[in-house]
This record gives sequence, structure tokens and C-alpha cells, in this order.
Amino acid sequence: MCHVTTSGLWTEVDEGWRLNQSGGFPDEAALHDLIEQTPEMLPLAGAPRLLILGREVQLGSGYADLVGVEASGRPVIIEIKLARNSEARRAVVSQILAYAAHLHGVTAEQLERRVREGLRQRGHATLLDAVQSIQEEEVDAGNFTTALDEHLREGRFRLVFVLDDAPPELMTLVAYLEHVTDELVIDLVAVKSFDVGGTSVLLPQRVTPQRHEVTIERTRRTENAVRYHKGSEEFEISIGDSAPEHRDPLERLLKWALELERRDLARLVTSEGKGRRRFVLGPLLHDESVGLVSIWNDAGPYMAFWRSVFERKAPDCIERVAELAGLSLGQGNCIREISDELLDALTHAYEQAAA
Repeated sequence: MCHVTTSGLWTEVDEGWRLNQSGGFPDEAALHDLIEQTPEMLPLAGAPRLLILGREVQLGSGYADLVGVEASGRPVIIEIKLARNSEARRAVVSQILAYAAHLHGVTAEQLERRVREGLRQRGHATLLDAVQSIQEEEVDAGNFTTALDEHLREGRFRLVFVLDDAPPELMTLVAYLEHVTDELVIDLVAVKSFDVGGTSVLLPQRVTPQRHEVTIERTRRTENAVRYHKGSEEFEISIGDSAPEHRDPLERLLKWALELERRDLARLVTSEGKGRRRFVLGPLLHDESVGLVSIWNDAGPYMAFWRSVFERKAPDCIERVAELAGLSLGQGNCIREISDELLDALTHAYEQAAA
């Protein structure tokens, strides 16, 4: 299953409107050249500024089609296949994961050495010079290098599959990968080529495989298993059992989450740790079983942030939320002091994610 809108290019003729048939690409090299020269045509999640660093970059025993980086410092690996190539179904997934595994743990300096020839061919002396070329404002060298190092160390990459058509088998694999990891941002893009009156026209479309819904009510297998409850009732009950000084802050966060639910920006789920009296309220996005934040009642209130979900669903809000939270937004970073301004910024983030 996937979320994709069937569309195409229609041309007006004497009899009415005619759907143009896609002409395809003569070979993978043609599609490869196209993406390398114009990466901005790719409709990637979050619409990041993307810079290509190198082509056929050796990573382990193989060569990644394209390696790039976002202005935010996230590394990008792009694999390009035609649907008629048998590797487009399954092998391309193992290939790109192998490349990601080989990049995992290298430093920004080591990455720059690997793409130095590609940078030189593109007229850039350094990686920082290259990134500056796609930014309107001045790039802070220290911040960019720190962010790139962190992404490489944590294995937080963007993996992009580009094809002329997306085989169902590949969509199933991509949906599974998205379901089991929050560290990777995965884009599956189908690029179709049309000849309209002698002019080549391209139609890139992002295909979004549908994640499997995880059943909320799960069977308790052990006494220490986590139990899940739909809604916020169990979390609300837990507030009454909390220390008196924690109740007002917890009530305030619950009220904020309930307002998200009332506005249909999120659905609420409470998890309960049996071996330890711990309750977590999750304002989850409707189209995924994840949220931008989690609210904890565990010896007091605190909030955890999930950067990978922000990057995928509300990237424009990261900087403001991080500023108000007083931390570098990471995967599972937590704070206890939560201002009204921060809650307003998080509401805006959920609005962006819902849109």
C-alpha cells in the first residue's frame, strides 16, 4: 500500500484532452545525469537545500551513485535505477544500506577527503565552500561541521531512491524501513519523462509508502511489559498519584495535548511501564505512529523531543523549538522546564506536520 496520486500530463487536442504517455529514459546514465545536474527537482520530504558532493563515490566495496549533503548537515545517499532493472526491486535497498553503514561513524573531515575530487570538479575548494554556494546567508563553519559530525556519528542519513517507476516490492521494503527506524529519512521518487510537442517535460513525484498501523492494544507478555492505552485517561489518573508539586505542571502539559487532540492535530496514546510506575503521553501524528514530542510522568514531568520526526514532518520549526527549549534538538533529548512560548512553538510544529 502507498499514498500516491495517479497523475500525468494532459495535452489539449481537437477532440478534447489527451493523456500523454511517458517516454521513459534510454538508460540509467540519462536519469543519473539529470539528478546530478538538477538535484533541486527532487520533491524530498521537508524540502531541504541539497548539494551533490560526488558521483560514483566509493563506500566500502561498492560505489554510491550520488553522495550529497543538506544545508542542515545531514548526509544524503542517492541510488538511481530504472524499474526494468531487476536490482530496482530489492538489491537497491541492500546497496544503499551498505553505503550508509560504511559512512556511519566517519568524521566530517574524512567525508570531505572521500568527495574531494567531486568537489574539485564542481569548482569548490572545500566542503564548507560548497555548502555556502547553496545558502543565501553566511554559513557558520563551526555549527555546520558539528552538525555533520553528529549526523555521521549517529547514522542519521537521508536515503533517496530515484526510479522512472516504483515497483510494489520496493515500496513494501521502504515502508518497512520507515516503520522500524527514526534515524533515517527515506525518499522514494519516481521521475517520468514526456515528449510534449517536441519538448522534453519531466514529472518528479514523491511516492509515500503507507506504514503499517501498529495495534495500540497489545497483549501483555510479561509482568514488566509496557502496556498501551488509547487516549489520555490513564495519564490523567497517574497525575493524581504524583507528588503534589508535580501535579500542576503535569495538568498544564495534559491540557496542551488535549487541545492538539481537539483540533485534530494529533491522537493521544498513553504507555504504562509495569515494572516501573512510569506513564508517557504521546501526541501522535495521524498518518504515522510517532509524535514530535512525548510527555513523561516519571518522578516528575518532562518532555522528550524526536528530531527525526521534526526533520520529516516539521523541519521549519526545528530552529525555533531548539532555541526555546535551550538545547540542540536531538533524538530523545529531554527538558523539565517548558515555557508557554515553547508550547506555542510546538503547536505550530504540529500544525505544520498536519498540513
